[in-house]
Amino acid sequence: MREKIRVRPCLKDMVANAFPLRCRDGSVMKHVTKSDGNQQPFDRGKVRRTLQNLGLGAEDADRIADEIEESVPDGTKTAAIFRMIRARARAVRPAVRHRADLRRALTLLRPKPDFEEFVRVLLREHGYQVQTGCVLAGRCGEHEVDAIASKDGVTIFVEVKHHANHHRMTGLDEGRIARAIVEDLQEGFRSGQCTVSIDGALIVCNTRFSEHAKRYAACRGIEHIGWDYPEGQNLKTMIEETQSYPVTIVSGMSSSVSARLASAGILTAKQVAYSDATTIARDTGLSLPEVLVIAGRARAILER
Repeated sequence: MREKIRVRPCLKDMVANAFPLRCRDGSVMKHVTKSDGNQQPFDRGKVRRTLQNLGLGAEDADRIADEIEESVPDGTKTAAIFRMIRARARAVRPAVRHRADLRRALTLLRPKPDFEEFVRVLLREHGYQVQTGCVLAGRCGEHEVDAIASKDGVTIFVEVKHHANHHRMTGLDEGRIARAIVEDLQEGFRSGQCTVSIDGALIVCNTRFSEHAKRYAACRGIEHIGWDYPEGQNLKTMIEETQSYPVTIVSGMSSSVSARLASAGILTAKQVAYSDATTIARDTGLSLPEVLVIAGRARAILER
């Protein structure tokens, strides 16, 4: 008769079961399972931010985040939680079914020229006078910049950075380069080589800036606009305030369709929602029924 092999429980598991991690309020901390199989603590703040990125107000986002935190089983996969988020959001705001996550929608824009032109459109929506196709002469060389923007008597040049992975940060190098360009252009203006008086630089990216990059920019007077930085005037708030959503926020569009729209100069949901559908169909080569469907979804997103 074969002897049964007794498997001793792992000490780590025994300790975890005996002394589970607890939140500040005394409740047992829940975990979620990522796509790679690793686990991490459930983040209520992330759920809330996702709900707001789908267009919900702060009160609804708080309530639903609390409901999900209370009801979700420990170890639930992140994909299942996202489906739960969308389902709860649709119950409050049916137009959510037509809307992609704003952060993801920005990554779906092509870096050049789509995201660059989208940033120019956004700056104009916020009162800037924007020039494009700019090559400026410094004392030591010429510099091609993505835009020149003027507002309230201040003129800056704009550099746009786009990352397809929204987890990737924009680092220190962009700020260093921008500072060097500012100095060269200002010296060029004083020597009569540059015809535009440049007061500073603005770096706009669709993701976050590293802490090192932010410290350097603050010290050197380089302006930054990132996904959620600076507080109060960042990419997310600037888009929400003016409803200048990228056209890629409309769900159900293929990349080829969004590229056709962008090539025709249609970069925001407002443009496709309220422009003449026949003209859009002619300029993009899309069928009129397809344009009407996209326009209808865009209007549903905009007309809360």
